[in-house]
Amino acid sequence: MKLSCSYSVLWLLALMFSGSAIAQTAPTNTASVDKIFSDVQKPGSPGCAVGVYRDGKMLYAKGYGLASVELNVPISPQTVFDIGSTSKQFTATSILLLEKQGKLSLQDDIRKYIPELPDYSKNGGPKITILNLLNHTSGIRDYLALLELSGVNIDSVTTDEDALAIVARQQNLNFTPGSDFLYSNSGYFLLSLIVKRVSGMTLREFAAQNIFGPLQMTHTMFRDDHTKLIPNRALAYDPGDKSGYKLNVSYFEQLGDGAVHTSVEDLLKWDENFYSAQVGGKDLISELQERGKLTNGKVLEYAKALFIGDYRGLATVRHGGAWGGYRAELLRFPQQHFSVACLCNLANANPEKRAEKVSAVFLSSLMKPLDKAKSGAPAGTTGPEVSLTSAQLSAVTGMYRNEKGGNIARVSITDGKPQMEIFGSTFKMRSLSPTEFTLVDFPVDAKLSFELNGNQGSRVMNVTGDEAIAATYRGVTEFSPSAGELSGFAGDFKSEELGVIYRLQVVSGKLNLVGISEPSGIPRTGIPVPNPLRPTINGEFELSSLGVNLHFMRNAAHEITGFDLGAGRSQGIHFVRVAEKGVQPHSSGF
Repeated sequence: MKLSCSYSVLWLLALMFSGSAIAQTAPTNTASVDKIFSDVQKPGSPGCAVGVYRDGKMLYAKGYGLASVELNVPISPQTVFDIGSTSKQFTATSILLLEKQGKLSLQDDIRKYIPELPDYSKNGGPKITILNLLNHTSGIRDYLALLELSGVNIDSVTTDEDALAIVARQQNLNFTPGSDFLYSNSGYFLLSLIVKRVSGMTLREFAAQNIFGPLQMTHTMFRDDHTKLIPNRALAYDPGDKSGYKLNVSYFEQLGDGAVHTSVEDLLKWDENFYSAQVGGKDLISELQERGKLTNGKVLEYAKALFIGDYRGLATVRHGGAWGGYRAELLRFPQQHFSVACLCNLANANPEKRAEKVSAVFLSSLMKPLDKAKSGAPAGTTGPEVSLTSAQLSAVTGMYRNEKGGNIARVSITDGKPQMEIFGSTFKMRSLSPTEFTLVDFPVDAKLSFELNGNQGSRVMNVTGDEAIAATYRGVTEFSPSAGELSGFAGDFKSEELGVIYRLQVVSGKLNLVGISEPSGIPRTGIPVPNPLRPTINGEFELSSLGVNLHFMRNAAHEITGFDLGAGRSQGIHFVRVAEKGVQPHSSGF
């Protein structure tokens, strides 16, 4: 800019790049925002609360739908929700406050505070540091998956002791600490134990005294008692059949990875702390947003409980949450001093997408067009849908296997439309070109790019977008074992790491998981049985209802001796064949 510019031009440019520019794009009425929540405004529906923050003030706040379907209580800006993993930023802040007080270092070995854990570094490997837990680079298996795989009912009451016990049983990691990124709730649960053991207070007490109290977040807390009553709390729901909804709330009492209950009004006070630094100071706020780095030098999108990225060309800091039927998203645009909080009590509400749409109502003049923007996913994920011929659709169908994780994705055509079965669920595919698709209603942005090089075995499907799901899948031909071969996979298999025995039997010509028990014979009921296993490639099966894959091992005599189980964030769990007890699979003695 030349120094000879007139004062009026300078004033206009300053206005364009200040928060005031947002006001010019704000809607003259609420219709644009209300439309984004129109689907949850029908009678009897759970819904969402939205808060729009600008320059430290509430620009817009409203509730849509019901906090309690049973009592017909509406959602308001004061309604309190469980925000799931959005809670993690409060755990990370607690750790950084303890670091600031000189009570710990992020480079400390976590066994300094949690000696119950195995010493994974005893064979010369690197120690697991507190920083590894914060960045999800520890390699520790996800305890939520471990509890489920051990047959613990997801509706049960679980405690710190239960969660620590299952993590401490694990003799192996997903990967060498620091070498990779894999989101793990175990890390943040373990951080809550470190807070407790270092400060002498539970995470609930520490956060109340050091974060929520100073910020006057009077309706916010970590909930560590499933019997505690919380004023104005929304219940949470799964979509049910045509007759209504199903209640889905959590009775877990362990903290760190989740369990914060708050409202969009209280989150305004927390959001503003990223500018005022009232709690922690500027250095702590900066450290909280410092992106993680792998040992090979790769810089991650993940910082400390925050994803650092952009949406439609604007820098963002964000984190979502999902637990039970609760869903949450806190999306910040730091350069515009603008944020959207969207808290929901319906499992398929997708607050991430709603928050993005709300932000566009206010910031669209500053954003890149959807078809040209990097919306937090690869370019092209938001382009127009195209029609494909049956031959073009057939070219991408088939089974694909994750080169790294081993999980299976199946692409098929139903009523002339492509769909993908992955992680135990089926999602519609939106066609962007003959070889490019997006997944509809998938939890995060994901783009599928196919390399169609002849037969199924040479095809490649690249999944890009969120770091947590990015992977290369190769086309594979499904294994079709004979009846004789199938019977060889049946038997009892024990895992010391899960503390259970899985019983596999051939039922109606298919291999089934027919029971899970403790070694003493007491049944575990967390996974429905019988549960069919689907063949994938030679020697592998998928427990598709859970998105779990089993890789069987044989001895020199070609006999099945055990299998390794992989389940997303928990890989390589070892099972060995044991002698069957000779009881019926559904008897109380299993």
